[in-house]
Amino acid sequence: MQFSAAQIASIITGRVEGDPATQVSAFSKIEEAVAGQLAFLANPKYEEYLYTTGASVIIVNETLELRSPVNATLIRVPDAYSAFARLLSAYQDIIALQLSGIEQPSHIAPTAILGERVYVGAFAYLADHVTIGNDSKIHPQVYLGRNVRIGNNTVIHPGVKIYHDCVIGDHVIVHAGTVIGSDGFGFAPQADGTYHKVPQIGNVVLEDRVEIGANACIDRATMGSTIIRQGSKLDNLIQIAHNVEVGRNNVIAAQAGISGSTKIGDHVQIGGQAGIAGHITIAEGTRINGQSGVTKAIKTPNTALNGTPAFDYKASLRTQALVRHLPELERRMQELENLVQQLRHADV
Repeated sequence: MQFSAAQIASIITGRVEGDPATQVSAFSKIEEAVAGQLAFLANPKYEEYLYTTGASVIIVNETLELRSPVNATLIRVPDAYSAFARLLSAYQDIIALQLSGIEQPSHIAPTAILGERVYVGAFAYLADHVTIGNDSKIHPQVYLGRNVRIGNNTVIHPGVKIYHDCVIGDHVIVHAGTVIGSDGFGFAPQADGTYHKVPQIGNVVLEDRVEIGANACIDRATMGSTIIRQGSKLDNLIQIAHNVEVGRNNVIAAQAGISGSTKIGDHVQIGGQAGIAGHITIAEGTRINGQSGVTKAIKTPNTALNGTPAFDYKASLRTQALVRHLPELERRMQELENLVQQLRHADV
């Protein structure tokens, strides 16, 4: 597919500086681009490549001042990074439109209901009473259990397993290998030292515009729902336990784990490999650094945390700095003790 600079500018509401008929057919990083490719420049550290790149079209900030002539056609926008992201989304939508129809072999139960322009890939399995909204894409080898509901314009990538009764909203993306609705980790200890499984009869709800990375696991609730609220983005390899509630517009990085029944407020940021204990609340706007361990409720909004157990971010950095100097502090303390002893002996 080829696009002209003028067409691209119309998509991202930009201003062409150069030849509007310049054609591109691929994307590339500015330092690697060749003729026929489109790049963008948002980070000033890469500005030197503006004058050496082979890219045919470059999206730049409208405030950029050129130090010398450039060979490429420029498209000026208020924010080059955001504009490039919008362009990639538009391109992705065009590619997605090429997926249509029901591929075979696949299994679609007679009671399943599919909306308009739905795509179902080969080897997908849609159980009884599955409902899929308009323009949604179910890629190959996806499993949708009974009564699963999928909204409009939602993409379920290859190999995703969504257990019975789970609800997925509109404009949701679930990446390959993720499991939604597997049993929560509920086992009751018995007098003889064994464990009795507690049935998990709830479900998982992903609200609108949620994105889940690859190979994540979101457990169904014991009763009620495990909920990921609208706009939240979860990275790859994340564990969300039963009855967790993740608020709106959260971002959670890879390998984080959230224990059962924890409630997380809106606009929370959680770094990679962070661990959060169960049955606690995390206030709105909390920022949890990577590898932090949160064991107690965070009640003050917009708190920044670090360390294990996690505590105030700035205090934790000071503590880490002091810990690095402990050997030197110990040596100096020993010297002071020796000096005190010498003074005492001198007085005697």
